[in-house]
Amino acid sequence: MLPSRRFLPSLSLLSAFEAAARAGSVTAAARELDLTQSAVSRQIKALESQLGVELFLRERQTIRLTVAGESYAREVREALRRISSASLALRANPHGGTLNLAILPTFGARWLAPRLGKFLSSNPGITINLVTRIAPFDFRLDSIDAAIHFGQPMWPGGELTFLMKETTMPACSPEFKATHDLTEPADVLKFPLLHLTTRPDAWERWLTHCDVSHETVNGMLFDQFATAAQAAKAGIGVALLPVFLIQDELRRGELVPAIDRAIESNERYYLAFPKERADYPPLAAFRKWITKEIEADANAQLG
Repeated sequence: MLPSRRFLPSLSLLSAFEAAARAGSVTAAARELDLTQSAVSRQIKALESQLGVELFLRERQTIRLTVAGESYAREVREALRRISSASLALRANPHGGTLNLAILPTFGARWLAPRLGKFLSSNPGITINLVTRIAPFDFRLDSIDAAIHFGQPMWPGGELTFLMKETTMPACSPEFKATHDLTEPADVLKFPLLHLTTRPDAWERWLTHCDVSHETVNGMLFDQFATAAQAAKAGIGVALLPVFLIQDELRRGELVPAIDRAIESNERYYLAFPKERADYPPLAAFRKWITKEIEADANAQLG
């Protein structure tokens, strides 16, 4: 249920307030909105009157947000941004549905993007907007319909559809392998190890799985798999990488197993989405498609 209309100021009043708050000037806001200075001033005063709260401190020819005004400006700015995004999405695709999907960078670039054409061709009218997110976020505060999630099976306020498991293995360039003594799992500790900031204990897990005692595992840090893989290809060190994301490099011989010992990650890939969006047609179609696509990949590998 919507709140009483007396608590729903018009967009013109909110736009005038947000522009003045952002610019710190009624004159600048008037130029941005193509209005007169007096018109913007009247709109801000009308908003303050409607809310019963002073939003600006007026000092001679300058304005400054009150504490209440600062908090309100942040909320209004986000609301206007979401309205603008929704309007843009509707204009871009007035006859179909739009799916705003948060993706993990390497998964999106290496696995999802090359396959999206098949989804779009089989679901005409649906538009997908992709945005990169590395850390979990709150669906209530972000205009995202779904997200590719890697981790434990939990997302507060959201539902999860299992996608797939992940196997990782130590990989390096063929030149690095040829010139370094890499025979047993413990040998990796002699050389630079490339770490992912999003998985700080991945190497420790691998070493423990291989019964290799270790105290500290040092090396370079990377925030994405793609850059870690590039560093491994350049011969900088050994990276622990998901096998399914480096298939092309392995096939071309740009990367090789440093040690032929792959392990299954504790985490899994999921499609996360708000409970209330579960039946949203574009999301339902995408969920059905991606699970079938992953199942087909798995069957192809078994075959």
